[in-house]
Parts: sequence; structure tokens; C-alpha cells
Amino acid sequence: MSRHPEVKWAQRQENVFITVLLPDAKDAKVDLDPEGVFTFTAKAGSDDKPYELKLELFDKVKVEESKISYGVRSIFCILEKAEPVWWNKLLRADGKAPHYIKVDWDKWVDEDEDTGAGAGDMDMGGMDFSNFGGMGGMGGMGGMGGMGGMGGMGGMGGLEGLGGLGGMGGLGGMAGLEGMGGLGGMGGMGGPEEFEDSDDEDEVAKPEAGEAGAAKTEEEAKA
Repeated sequence: MSRHPEVKWAQRQENVFITVLLPDAKDAKVDLDPEGVFTFTAKAGSDDKPYELKLELFDKVKVEESKISYGVRSIFCILEKAEPVWWNKLLRADGKAPHYIKVDWDKWVDEDEDTGAGAGDMDMGGMDFSNFGGMGGMGGMGGMGGMGGMGGMGGMGGLEGLGGLGGMGGLGGMAGLEGMGGLGGMGGMGGPEEFEDSDDEDEVAKPEAGEAGAAKTEEEAKA
């Protein structure tokens, strides 16, 4: 059975601030509908307990202009109201809000104290925000940009005459490591014609006929 994370909220004339408190959330996904429907799903804890949330907000919002920041302990959203007016409450339903929804007194100001600066009068603590528009939750981490091409390795000249080892074609770019330029061919290693058939080895192993005769005569004389 899914659980509900704790939610804190505050507002300004043009914005609504929603903080979902769920430390070490995994697979967190937040969706926002122009009609003001805010949904959240994630897993947390050592046993990956499921958490979910569906809030039907008091009024409509501008999805494209709303922003979100994923943190280690919470997810903070700045929602842009469709109409810059103060809401009487967070949810449109009658009655008391659920127990897991609380006022964020650290961010709250009364209507007559609103300076019109929106989120500009708050300390964001270096948060990184992304737009809701076209965003599909945290999912996996974005792809790591392709590594710059590694210049092809020059041919391994000098291995002349190892016949038959044709140039080793460049190793194609490894998937994901964009542009690891193929390892240049290992320069063509000469063919068998470079190993000329010669009797050099035999000539070294076999002495001249005259030398062989002289050696035999010497051995007979000693005998």
C-alpha cells in the first residue's frame, strides 16, 4: 500500500511553493496539469516503499512557467498561478486539508506583506531548477555527453614483412562514447613477397665443398 509523503506549502500573489519531504527518494516523478492537478510518485527507504501524492490545487497553473528542483531530502516546486491572485487555501476540495499537508512557515508571508517579488525574496540556497514543461520525472540520470574524439593512432610502421596481416580497420566509435575516432589502421604489414625466397639460411648451414674436402683430408692425416 502506498504512503503519502509530508507536504509543505506557501504562496505569493503569483506563485505557490510546494515542498515534498521525502529523503533519498528513488525514481521520483512529478507531473503538473494546467487544471491544477499535481501528482507525485517515488520509492524510499531500505525496502523501497512506494509513495504517491495527488493534489487538486485551488486553481489553474501555468505549467510551462513552473519550475522544480530535486534535492537529496526534498523536492521543491515553484508553481506559476494562471491568475495572479491569492488563494484561500491549497486544495479546491471543501473541508480540512489532509494531515500530511502543512503550512511552510519558513516561506509564508501574509497577503498584506507580499512585496510582489515572488520567489525573488527567498533564499534558494543554490538550488538548480528545471522547467515542468516536457519533463518526465527524474528517471535515470541524463546521458553523459560524448567524449571528445581520441585522435587515430598512427600506423605501426616498421613491422614490415609480417605478411598477411592486413591493415586492422579502425575500431568504430564505441556506443555512448561518441566520437572515439577509430583507432587508425595498423599500417599494412607487407605481404609475403617481401620475404624473398632465399637460401641464406642453407648457405650458412652448409660449408663450401672445398672446405669440406680439406677438413676431411686433415682428419685422415691425424688418424
